[in-house]
Amino acid sequence: MEILSTPGRFIPNYKCDFQNNLVAVIGGPNTNDFLDGATILSQYKIAQLHHFLRGVSFNNSAGDKISFDENGEFVGRFDIINWVTFPNQSFRRVKVGTIDPDPLSHHLLTIREDEIIWPTWFNQVTPLSMCNDKCPPGYRKAKIEGKPFCCYNCVPCPQGEITNQTDMDKCFRCPEDQYPNNKQDFCLFKYITYLFYEETLGSSLVTVAIILSFMTIWVLGVFLKNHNTPIIKANNRSLSYTLLISLLLSFLCSLLFIGQPMKITCLLRQTAFGIIFSVAVSCMLAKTITVVLAFMATKPGSRMRTWVGKKLTLSIVLSCSFIQSLLCIVWLGMSPPFPDLDKHSFISEIVVECNEGSVVMFYSVLSFMGFLAIISFVVAFLARKLPDTFQETKSITFSMLVFCSVWLSFVPAYISTKGKYTVAVEIFSILASSAGLLSCVFFPKCYIIIVRPDLNKREQLIKRGN
Repeated sequence: MEILSTPGRFIPNYKCDFQNNLVAVIGGPNTNDFLDGATILSQYKIAQLHHFLRGVSFNNSAGDKISFDENGEFVGRFDIINWVTFPNQSFRRVKVGTIDPDPLSHHLLTIREDEIIWPTWFNQVTPLSMCNDKCPPGYRKAKIEGKPFCCYNCVPCPQGEITNQTDMDKCFRCPEDQYPNNKQDFCLFKYITYLFYEETLGSSLVTVAIILSFMTIWVLGVFLKNHNTPIIKANNRSLSYTLLISLLLSFLCSLLFIGQPMKITCLLRQTAFGIIFSVAVSCMLAKTITVVLAFMATKPGSRMRTWVGKKLTLSIVLSCSFIQSLLCIVWLGMSPPFPDLDKHSFISEIVVECNEGSVVMFYSVLSFMGFLAIISFVVAFLARKLPDTFQETKSITFSMLVFCSVWLSFVPAYISTKGKYTVAVEIFSILASSAGLLSCVFFPKCYIIIVRPDLNKREQLIKRGN
């Protein structure tokens, strides 16, 4: 088949069917016209094929496969040639496609439409071999079983994918920093997000942290003002001050989690949180052990008196804090936290977050803190009925119950949330657990100091002790 074109005239192409003695004129003035085949046969001598040549297959000098089927019909690939002629009667042959009747071929007819050069006077619209409308952007073609290749359904792209041209076979994903629009026909740039100070959630957490910090400073001021009163002396002043300072630092530590994560804040916030909370929990453990040993030391002939004193409480606090500090040093040396971009948790957001580096070390720090809390709770619970002064063991038991409940709830909440809400969950856990220790341990004592000073006397202390 040949398509001939010229700027001045259109030369028709003839298709001959020698068996029916007809010639079809393609592209002529009337495409339904047929010429008498005798006119053509008079110019050609038809070769008679011997029946032994049927089924022969060989490659010619150009490397093309030449074969005949059992009916003696030629089987081979045909080139579709576009003859482009010029006013000076010169011409150029341009290959624009192929016809391959080979049953093993996946493409029977291939035409490169953009390479066809039509005559200048040809202004008709190229016919479409389709049985349905084209698929618009946002949709892809889906083959219909048992139908020709030009018949297909238009299927919407799945979530997160787009098509930006008509009749696309497959949908594709946007780049990592972009996301599809609602019509899924082009990509939009994702916006950067993290826990801002200015947003409602961030400002609320900052407000709560500052209020709790001022309350801790107020309690510390009350204790310092009444430094020599019986209730302060009876509850180990040095441990109380250490616990109050660690609670104040824990409230302020939560502010490191708000705002855009940077390298220094990512390195400090988890390690500072782990060490400060270990100091607070070890103070609670030292308080509990001191109460138990003090009760045992009152028994006649007991050797526990040698253990009761500042050295024991100091050694408990320092040893527990040292172990937690050692874990944090190993964490920073092995795989420290670093700023990272989470591009996959949300479709339209890029979350700036602190990657914890070693997840094993992160949970090791939390586990050690939980281990200290559980020991403190168990010891305080077992000693809750001891006749201690000002019901210290009951306050410790209840405060550690609140502390353990908060952090046991933290783990599943931390795992199930994403983005800035993960940070908000950790900040809430820090504030809630610290507030639980502050309120349960120190508010009853502040009530006695301020509202009931008549109970803050040595006589009441002896009476409670007995």
